Amino acid sequence: MREALVILPSSSITLPPNSSPTPPHHHRSATAKPKPKLKPKRKPIPSPSQLTSQSPLLSTLRWDSSSQSRHSLKYYAELASKLAQDGRFNDSLMIAESVVVSGVNAAEFAALLNAKIVSDGIVRLLEEGKLKSVVELLTGAQKLGIEPLKLFDGAAMNALSRECRRTMECGEIEEVVSLMETLKGCGMPIKDLVKPSEVIRLCISQRKPNTAVRYAHIFPHVDIMFCTVILEFGKKGDLASALTVFEASKQNQDTPNLYVYRTIIDVCGLCGDYLKSRSIYEGLIASKFTPNIYVFNSLMNVNACDLSYTLDIYKQMQKLGVPADLTSYNILLKSCCLATRVDLAKEIYGELKQLEIAGTLKLDVFTYSTLIKVFADAKMWQMALKIKRDMLSAGVIPNIVTWSSLISACANAGLVDQAIQLFEEMLQAGCEPNSQCYNILLHACVEACQYDRAFQLFRSWKEQALQKENCEDLGSNTDNTIDLSPTLMVSGSIPNCTSASPHGHFSKRIPFRPTTSTYNILMKACGSDYYRAKALMEEMKKVGLSPNHISWSILIDICGGSGNVEGALQILRSMREAGIQPDVVTFTTIIKVCVETKDFKSAFSLFAAMKRYQIKPNMVTYNTLLRARSRYGSLQEVQQCLAIYQDMRKAGYKPNDYYLKQLIEQWCEGVIQNGNQRKGYFSSRNRSGLEPESMILEKVAEHLQKDNANSVSINLRGLSKVEARIVVLAVLRMIREKYTAGDSIKDDVQIFLGVQEVGIRAVRQESVVKEAVIKLLQHDLGLDVISATSRIGNDRNQDGVNHLEKCSNMEEHAERGILRANMHSPTRRPAVLQKLRIPKESLQSWLTRRLDASIVQ
Repeated sequence: MREALVILPSSSITLPPNSSPTPPHHHRSATAKPKPKLKPKRKPIPSPSQLTSQSPLLSTLRWDSSSQSRHSLKYYAELASKLAQDGRFNDSLMIAESVVVSGVNAAEFAALLNAKIVSDGIVRLLEEGKLKSVVELLTGAQKLGIEPLKLFDGAAMNALSRECRRTMECGEIEEVVSLMETLKGCGMPIKDLVKPSEVIRLCISQRKPNTAVRYAHIFPHVDIMFCTVILEFGKKGDLASALTVFEASKQNQDTPNLYVYRTIIDVCGLCGDYLKSRSIYEGLIASKFTPNIYVFNSLMNVNACDLSYTLDIYKQMQKLGVPADLTSYNILLKSCCLATRVDLAKEIYGELKQLEIAGTLKLDVFTYSTLIKVFADAKMWQMALKIKRDMLSAGVIPNIVTWSSLISACANAGLVDQAIQLFEEMLQAGCEPNSQCYNILLHACVEACQYDRAFQLFRSWKEQALQKENCEDLGSNTDNTIDLSPTLMVSGSIPNCTSASPHGHFSKRIPFRPTTSTYNILMKACGSDYYRAKALMEEMKKVGLSPNHISWSILIDICGGSGNVEGALQILRSMREAGIQPDVVTFTTIIKVCVETKDFKSAFSLFAAMKRYQIKPNMVTYNTLLRARSRYGSLQEVQQCLAIYQDMRKAGYKPNDYYLKQLIEQWCEGVIQNGNQRKGYFSSRNRSGLEPESMILEKVAEHLQKDNANSVSINLRGLSKVEARIVVLAVLRMIREKYTAGDSIKDDVQIFLGVQEVGIRAVRQESVVKEAVIKLLQHDLGLDVISATSRIGNDRNQDGVNHLEKCSNMEEHAERGILRANMHSPTRRPAVLQKLRIPKESLQSWLTRRLDASIVQ
C-alpha cells in the first residue's frame, strides 16, 4: 500500500513511522557524514477561512482500514495535538484538513486527538490574551466537521470563561456579543461562560438596544430574553430603548406575543408614559388580536390615574368576552382611590360581595386594604373600621398595609387615641409594624398639636429599645454580639426581660428603626424652639441618618419664624456645604421668611437664584412674592411684581390677580394724590369697571417695561374707560420717577385711541374712553392735551405736515401697528387714526410742579 506523505512547513518531522526515507538505490554508506539539517523557513500559515480554498496535501490519497494506515492516522493525530499544545493552531488545522479531505471521518480523527494536550495549548494562549487565535481554532475545527467542544476540558473551559469576562469588563459590549455569537455558532455553552444577566446589564448601562436584541437571538427562548431586556430598560427609565427592543421582537412573528406586550405596557407605567401604553394597546387591537386578561390588567394598572379610561378598558374587556379576575377589580378600586371616588368604590365593593357569595371570587387582603385606604383618604374612619370588621369576618388576616391604612384613617380625622388603640391591636394580632406606622402616630400627635405626647412616645420607644438590647446582651447573645438596631418591646405590663408575663401575655419585641421622616416630624413638633430642632438634626446624624431637603426646610422655617433672616440664610449655605442642593420647597420656605420679615430685597434675590439654578417655582412661590407688599412705593417694585406675574402665567399657573390689581391701581392713582390721601379712592369708585378676566396687568407691564422714557407712546386701543385710566396713570408715574432720577423729557407723549371709519358714527365706547382720558389729563393733572387725527394711507396731517417724519421710531412703530391691524377691514371705507398728544412743554411744567410740591412737603 502506498503511504501518505505530509510535509509540514515548520516541522522537522516529514515522514510517518516505518517508512523508507529514500529509495534503496539512494542509500548512503555508513561512513558518509550526514549533512547538517537546515531549519526550513516558516511559510505564512493560512487562516482557517483560507484552508478550505487551498488544495489539500492529501487530496489524491485514500485511507483504508489496514493496521498500518490506522497507525499512521494515530501518528498524525498525535502530531496535530502536539502542534496545538505549542499554540500552532494553524499547523494543526492543516494536518486535520489534509487527513479529513483524504477520506478519514472527522469524528474518527477527533477521537484520536489528545484532548488534554490540546486543551493545554488553548489554556496557554488564553492566558496570553490570544482569544482570537482560540476562536480561529474553534471555527476551523467546526468547518472540518470536528466538534469544537471536544477540544476543551474543564481547565480550558474555565480559561475561556475568564477571558470572556475580562473582555466584558473592558466595556466593549459589541465585541462581547460578537464573541458570544461566534462561540454559540461553534456549539459552546455560552450560558456557562458569562452570565446572560451580566451581558444584558452591560447593554442596558450603555444604552445599546440593538446589541441586546442580537444577544437575545442567541438563545432558543428569545421571547423571554426580549421581556427581560425590555423590563431592565424600563427600570432604568429608558423607554426609547425599551420600545426599540419591542419593535424588534415583533419581527418574524405571525401572531403577537402577549407576554411581550404586557411587559412593554408595564414599562410604560414605570417610565410614566401612560399615553404610550394606550397607543401600544390600540396597535394590538388593530391587528385583530384579542388581548388576554394579563394585558388588560397591566393596561388598567398603568392608567389607574385616569379613572374614566380605566373604566372604558374594563367595558371593552367585557365586550371582547374576557372575564375579569380579582386583580381587575383591585385595580379598579385603586383607580377609585386615586380619583377619590368613594361612591364608586362602594358600588364596586357591593358587586364584589355578590360575586363572593356566588363563589365566583374570593376577596383578598389587597382588596380590603385598598378599600380601607379609600375611606382613610376621605377621612371616613368609621367606614374604614367597618371594612376591617368585614375583612375579619371573611377570615382574611390584615397585613401591615391594612393596619397602616386604618391607623392613618383615624390619624387623618384627628383621633389620636383611636390611632394608638389600633396600633396596640396590631401588635396583639402579631403583625410587626414598620417605620411608617410609627411615623403616622407621631404625625397624628403633631397635627393635633399634642407635641409633648409625640416626644413622650418617641422617648418610650427608645427606652424600650435599650431594655431589649440589654436583655439580649445578658441572655440570648451568647456569642457576645449585640444588636445595636433600636427596637421597641411591648408587653401587657411594664417592659421586662422575661419571655412571658405572670398573666400569660407573651412580650413582643417589635423593631423600631427611626427614619429621617421620624425626625422631621419631631422637628415640626418643636414649634419655634430652634435649638431643640437643631439638636434633633444632630441626633439624626449620630444614628446614621442624613437630613434631607425637608429637614433643612423645617429648620429654616423655625429659625426664620423668630425673625432671624440672617440665620435662615446661613442654614441655606450650610445645606449646600452638606452636599444637598436646595429644592423648590427649601427656596419657597426661605422666601416666605424674608417676606414675613419685610426683607424684600433678599426675597427677590432668592427668586433670581432659583431661576439660575433652573429650579422651577411652584404656585406657593409665586403667590408668596406677589402678596409680599401691601403697597408699592417705586417703579422698580412694580416692575418686579409684574415680571413675576408674567412669569407665573408663562409657567402655566392661573394667578388670582385681584389683590395685585388693587395694588397696581393704588400705585397708579398716586400720580394724582399722595398715598395717604383718599385711601381706597380708586377701588371703591371704579372696581366695577374691571372684568374678572381683564388683561390690564399685561397692558401695564407692556408699557412699564419700555426702557426709553424720553419717547413714549401709549396704546389704548380696545381698552375700557377704567383700563385706559390705569394705563395712562402708570405711564405718567413711570415718567415722573425717571424724571426725578435725572432723565429729561425730549418728545411729546402720543396716546393712540383707535381707528374711526369716515362717514360712520363713532363707536360709543371709543368716545367714552377719549372723554375719560381727556378729563383725567386736563382736569385731574392739569396737562395740555391736543387731539389729532391722520388718515390711513395718507401720512400728512391736516396742517400738511408729514407727521410720521416727526415721530420717533417707537411712536412710528406703535402708530403703524394700529393702522396695520385695520388694513384688512372688509368695508374698505376710509378711516382715520384717533390720537391725543401731550406736548413736552406741558409735561415738563407738570413734572416741575410735582417736584416742587414734594420738596415743600
